[in-house]
Amino acid sequence: MQELSDKDKEILALAKTNFKANQLVLRKWNKTKPKDLDQRFNNAHEKDFAKRDCLSCANCCKTTSPIFRQPDIRRMAKALRMKESQLVAQYLRLDEDDDYVLKTSPCFNLLPDNTCAVYEDRPLACREYPHTDRKNMYQIMDLTAQNTLICPAVASIVEKIVNS
Repeated sequence: MQELSDKDKEILALAKTNFKANQLVLRKWNKTKPKDLDQRFNNAHEKDFAKRDCLSCANCCKTTSPIFRQPDIRRMAKALRMKESQLVAQYLRLDEDDDYVLKTSPCFNLLPDNTCAVYEDRPLACREYPHTDRKNMYQIMDLTAQNTLICPAVASIVEKIVNS
């Protein structure tokens, strides 16, 4: 699997250094719900992803797990030609919130070139990741803060917004 670039490593290191300060700002936004927050995130998302290729990183697939909902399990099991119970038993576990997540990282569907073996049938959480181009961003400020430690794009987006 491809390594993170030096630039992405630097971005994540800065995010770790600034985590507490950024988290405080994001939590404040969660409470105050700035009217332009969605637009600010969406604009920063568009700019960052215009020059970023997720396949050069795939750190999300290498280090974390999405939540697997029942429709995700059904769709993925069908794509992998296995029973849902087999998929759950072999690859998933229930976490402390009773959500199905991966037993281990990296994701078992991550291929050596950082592509996904079941891309068209991946979980909804993977489809929506990194969640920086959605509506009502104020609702996911804690998740966004955590994602700055995983995704260089989220780290860059948050740094730009917090410091603007």
